[in-house]
Amino acid sequence: MRLTPCRSCRGPRRPGNYLCHTCWCQLAMPVRRALCKRDTRALARLRQLHEQIDARVPLVEIAVSA
Repeated sequence: MRLTPCRSCRGPRRPGNYLCHTCWCQLAMPVRRALCKRDTRALARLRQLHEQIDARVPLVEIAVSA
């Protein structure tokens, strides 16, 4: 299994996961719940996550649409 870098900390993350386990656990529960939804807005929520990480928003302060 090839591990890819976490977008937040650059540590290893598993394929299919948005972030490594440590960074994922820092997100608020409503954010994690929203990111786990598989619907027509899933890609938009992922983009929101990436934009905020790239803007260096602290993980505990990240918010995405429901």
